Amino acid sequence: MARERIISPSKQKVDAQVEATSVAPTKPSIRPVTLDQYLGQSELRERLSIALDAAKERNDPMEHVLLYGPPGLGKTTLAHVIANELGTRAWVTSGPALTKGSDLVGTLTRMEPNDVLFIDEIHRLPAAVEEYIYPAMEDCKIDFTLDSGMHARVVTYALQPFTLIGATTRAGLLTGALRSRFGIVHNIRFYDCDELSAILQQASAKLALQTPSEEAFTRIASRSRGTPRIALRLLRRVRDYAQIKHNGDINISVVNAALELEGIDEAGLDTLDRAYLATLSGVYEGGPVGVEAIAASLGEDSGTLQDVVEPYLLQAGMLARTRQGRKITSSGLKHLNLKSK
Repeated sequence: MARERIISPSKQKVDAQVEATSVAPTKPSIRPVTLDQYLGQSELRERLSIALDAAKERNDPMEHVLLYGPPGLGKTTLAHVIANELGTRAWVTSGPALTKGSDLVGTLTRMEPNDVLFIDEIHRLPAAVEEYIYPAMEDCKIDFTLDSGMHARVVTYALQPFTLIGATTRAGLLTGALRSRFGIVHNIRFYDCDELSAILQQASAKLALQTPSEEAFTRIASRSRGTPRIALRLLRRVRDYAQIKHNGDINISVVNAALELEGIDEAGLDTLDRAYLATLSGVYEGGPVGVEAIAASLGEDSGTLQDVVEPYLLQAGMLARTRQGRKITSSGLKHLNLKSK
């Protein structure tokens, strides 16, 4: 099993625990509940605002929405925001959880008018289940086959009008037939530093933290890889450190000390990231070299390196993936030299 890393954009156990406890009155949720509270993604917010206002004015369900992009950018949160704006309930499931048609039928038949059905990892829907979705999305009905052979009969269920929100990190794996049935399709991009800083300020107010400085928010945001989930995770680490070591006072020196303790540097790299670059630079003289060789040198699984370490190094321009293998770039070498001083 892959290790859990604080700078991983994937949901971790601690994130699930925070979400589960956030519904209690004594544990305020830091998730936005309205579109005004959802910060960043200005283009998407404007499109959704128009669609929501039009749907509410007509008292119709909103068009089906497909959100795609890297993990941790707020796709699940946005589904709850849309449901809250519509004044309806959000039914949450995932592609791997819907193994057969009856799983989907059970959910769809319980939904009230204009409810929201959110399917995470929708690209992993089995083909048999996907066939049930088409008439549900277009005609608000679903055909279910009972029995088999000569006794088979098709039962048609009339569904309440609803909005389907699909989320995926791999839009290319969706079939054309499914993608074409979504009225709003949007790529959620990485957040810039100012947007993440605003998100941290909003979360800080909800967590009732002692007022951190603007510079402290900017420092955390700059090391968050453009991902709100990572930024909020780092904020919680800084809060814990400040509470135990500095009586809850959060300033730039406290942030620096807390993130240094976690092993996160100025570029948002952690110990494993730097070990990868150091191995590539030192042992293999900058490459090119195969990922299996790097994995053997680090004592890590090659799949972990490909899925967890390499994506951000490629995005940051510190790593190049060529036909001959992996190569460290000038930016990667510069970062290593800075860290070695």
